[in-house]
Amino acid sequence: MLTSANVDYIIKDLNYRGIVAEEIQDELIDHVCSAVEAKISEGKNFIEAYQEVLETFGHTAGLQETQTKTILSKDLFPTTMFKNHMTIALRNLRKQRFYTFINVLGLAVGISACLVIMLYVNNELSYDRHHADADRIYRVDAEIKFGANHLKLAVSPGPMAEGLRNDLPEIEHACRFWNDGSVLVKRVDQNIKEADAIYADSSIFNVFTIPLLTGDPKTALKEPNTMVISRSTAEKYFPGENAVGQTLIIENKTSYQVTGIFEDMPTASHFHFNMMLSLVTIDYNKDGSWLSNNFSTYVKLRPGSDYKAVNAKFPILVDKYAGPQAKLALGGDFTMEKFRASGNIFEWRLRPMTDIHLHSDMLGELGVNSNITYVYLFSAVALFILAIACINFMNLSTARSANRAKEVGVRKVMGSMRSHLVRQFLTESTLLTAFSIIIALLLAFLLLPAFNQLSGKTLTLPFGDPMLWIILATATVIIGLMSGLYPSFFLSAFKPVNVLKGNVALGMKSGGIRSGLVVFQFLISIILIIGTLTVNEQLAFIQHKKIGFNKDQVIIIKDAYGMGSHRQLEAFKQEVLKDSRIISGTVSGFLPVSGTNRSDNTHWPEGTQPTAENMVSLQCWRVDYDYLKTLDMNVVSGRGFSKEFLSDSGGVILNQAALKLFGITGDPIGKKISSFKGDPNGANNERITVSYPIIGVVEDFHFESMRESITPLGFFLARSIGLVSFRFQPTHTKEVIQQIEKTWRAFAPGMPFSYSFLDEDFGKMYEAEGRLGKLFVVFAALAIIIASLGLFALSAFTAEQRTKEIGIRKVLGASISSIVVLLSREFGKLILISFVLAIPIAWYAIDWWLKGYTYKVEIGVLVYLIAGFSSFAIAWLTMGYQSIRAAMANPV
Repeated sequence: MLTSANVDYIIKDLNYRGIVAEEIQDELIDHVCSAVEAKISEGKNFIEAYQEVLETFGHTAGLQETQTKTILSKDLFPTTMFKNHMTIALRNLRKQRFYTFINVLGLAVGISACLVIMLYVNNELSYDRHHADADRIYRVDAEIKFGANHLKLAVSPGPMAEGLRNDLPEIEHACRFWNDGSVLVKRVDQNIKEADAIYADSSIFNVFTIPLLTGDPKTALKEPNTMVISRSTAEKYFPGENAVGQTLIIENKTSYQVTGIFEDMPTASHFHFNMMLSLVTIDYNKDGSWLSNNFSTYVKLRPGSDYKAVNAKFPILVDKYAGPQAKLALGGDFTMEKFRASGNIFEWRLRPMTDIHLHSDMLGELGVNSNITYVYLFSAVALFILAIACINFMNLSTARSANRAKEVGVRKVMGSMRSHLVRQFLTESTLLTAFSIIIALLLAFLLLPAFNQLSGKTLTLPFGDPMLWIILATATVIIGLMSGLYPSFFLSAFKPVNVLKGNVALGMKSGGIRSGLVVFQFLISIILIIGTLTVNEQLAFIQHKKIGFNKDQVIIIKDAYGMGSHRQLEAFKQEVLKDSRIISGTVSGFLPVSGTNRSDNTHWPEGTQPTAENMVSLQCWRVDYDYLKTLDMNVVSGRGFSKEFLSDSGGVILNQAALKLFGITGDPIGKKISSFKGDPNGANNERITVSYPIIGVVEDFHFESMRESITPLGFFLARSIGLVSFRFQPTHTKEVIQQIEKTWRAFAPGMPFSYSFLDEDFGKMYEAEGRLGKLFVVFAALAIIIASLGLFALSAFTAEQRTKEIGIRKVLGASISSIVVLLSREFGKLILISFVLAIPIAWYAIDWWLKGYTYKVEIGVLVYLIAGFSSFAIAWLTMGYQSIRAAMANPV
């Protein structure tokens, strides 16, 4: 160490040598003193060390301004000094084991949580970017609004792809998907259900990057009855064989030849197919209607094309193709200009493919997408948790300043420069951060499986990726500097005279910044508690809200169409109903849960001409006589379908939402609605209309997510053989399943028996919310634990600093309870401030999130009070132990 005499000598000598750059004189002296001190630590005496430093910059005479700057630019701080800093840092960390443990644990937990969340966020942002020209691929969406109907669709008309190729020069390639749900596949005799199957145009390989391992992408799906399958599917059906050229039987009737094998699709994709069948095989491929929307259409633009400019051309295509068909349907003086002028919408537009996963929640999506809101929320949570961990370090470091104040004073008196002290403390903070990151990596590795289970992801730590280590190394430096910068300058700024006299301000009263950081920590914690309570309140509301039907004790038998005929399926149903434990059964592919059949068509009140104002987009569900009974729906007017009335085959049962949009008042029974008559292929004949008398009205029920309003729906007595549902008594569930399976095997040998429960399928509609709720609980708990660790250490330090005061108070007769209140009061004020500040922020965040739901819970004052009480309880338990321990100590 340099003595004050040594420092005076250096200052006088350098002044004698003629420094003229006065504005950098202090910096130069600090620089030289640090270098001399490092030489002394190598075993040299002061004169030898100073001489070597002078020789380093090659001057023993007077120094000019340019030479002064040259000295400052040279590295006079050797490796030995760094080793010295490391040694002192390790000694200090080892000496303060308790505070070191708190710091390392808090930072490690914070960094591990941040690392896991960033893996999740990175995965969400990477969707669909594996395609070579991802930035040039777009999906054609549709938005249709007429009257009270408003549809936002991820599908478009069948002729769209060809029309775009012919009319828009910006389109390089276009292709279509048609999703018919799951298919039954067999090679010889045993059917297997394949859920990830799709019908696709042969041009799919021109739009997307789907590498074919074998086969020619130019011809793979060009011919009817051809298909391409994934590598894993090929291994499943043709183990050890070459699948190309082999055949598979689809739906027990049609043989498809395998013409190619593609690599399994990445998980970070908004669609996942194991099997693609040629779209030219089915007649539906030839649908020429521009008014129906049933195909997922994708285009690849030519390089340099602007998709917004393409969107600007779509109104011309609407007028050219959809306009004439709409006029034929509506007749009269209909024009698209009048249609739009009335406030109606008929639009097509391109959506960037890379936006679909996080920004699209429309009817007809190829899969369940996520939401950019979750990315924002979890990114904020990650930063908050990391900030809390860094705040803990800063708080504890500045709070412990009293313990190191004398050290700083002595070192300054001995000649140590401020920059030397800053380096010392930054070395300690960086070393602590490095330890924390190592532990954080281990924690993240151990916690990822649990996180994957909660989030539904398959994330892994990319240890083999050099970028991970670059990021961690950078994070070590940044977090070390951010965490240690303020404490290092705070500690190094102590004046030796004041420190050695004991005039350094201690405790919470002098820690304004420290108090502010505690407020910030618990502000975040309280907001997370309120957010967690809100998410779980909304989930409970969804689960217990009256939904208009009884979802409990209903088993759904999948793939019923595999029996081949409706007669065989009806015989199966009647055989199952012989079991006394079965209450009722229905054959219909239309159920009030996502993922089942949907079909809509336009209707209007009979006796009026169809116009944009009176046409209603009606969900048309084909059901049998026992549908309403099986699902326990409430008929509020009229009756359900009955075999006693033959005319019911031409009738309709509406929900209340449909009745309202049709404008039907008074008794609706007997009144009629009209529609265009459909042909066997599903297309409408706009010249022929048909009317349906209303025979009943059911209470509104939820058949999609509660984010959406209940839309108009009508039940029609017609065949739909996709699913069979049975309501059974709430006992002997296992025996009921076994009996149904036994009957299935007898009626459908070789067919897989697949089932689910209606309440479980209904719950799957809210999986994202459920995962969000669980993850919020975890991250809120982590934030609170980290904040509590810091508060625990701070309260321990405060009690330690006030030991003499506590002793004197006890000698003068103070009770234990009064001392506990005294020690807890200051922290209690900070928690109260945090609570007051958190309320408006949390209210705004909750209101923003709940806007995404049409049906939502009302968040009352109780949620805020519970969050406030919880934070107070956690804080008191954290600091109460230290306060009680200090208050009960022997005054001596």
